[in-house]
Amino acid sequence: MPKVGMKPLRKKQLINATLESVALYGLQNTTIITISRIAGLSSGIISHYFGGKQELVEATVKHLLEQLKLALLERVNQPHLTQPLGAVERLAMIIEANFTQLQRSAPATKMWLSFWAQSMHQPGLARLQHINSKRLYSNLLFSFRQLLADDLAVIAAKQTAAMIDGFWLRSALSPRPEEEFKQAEQLCKKFINDLLIPVSLIR
Repeated sequence: MPKVGMKPLRKKQLINATLESVALYGLQNTTIITISRIAGLSSGIISHYFGGKQELVEATVKHLLEQLKLALLERVNQPHLTQPLGAVERLAMIIEANFTQLQRSAPATKMWLSFWAQSMHQPGLARLQHINSKRLYSNLLFSFRQLLADDLAVIAAKQTAAMIDGFWLRSALSPRPEEEFKQAEQLCKKFINDLLIPVSLIR
């Protein structure tokens, strides 16, 4: 009989091993064997918990998406925030959540890059990509609507989402990603501040 709590532990091990395998070998060359070897578990465990490689890859992407969500929630729910969180502060936190140490780590960046490429061909991954894009846009739009007229808020949300994705991608492909990621985060924040300068002058 398996020990209580072993299932989530094993799943986490396999997800971490998938990230490492994709970082080492790429998504195409990642197999049940490479994942199980890195995890130090039998290949049958993967079939038992996930069914196969594709399901495990999707579970790994869902893990990264969940970490994105949690990173934002941790920021907006910080206990030391004594004043109600303003829209501008929340926009900055959305950017920070997309540039956390995890999301810019080598395993995560290589997984995201592989995921984006494969999402054009695999419906399950395409669905996750749609969820990812919609969530970022919705979060941005929610805050911009508190600062701008609705039509301007829609444009601002689309522009900012494109800035975040574009800077993230350029940084991930850079020969000096750590340096580029830090600069990218600051440039995205500057873009929002510059965008809102007319609003602050009116107020």
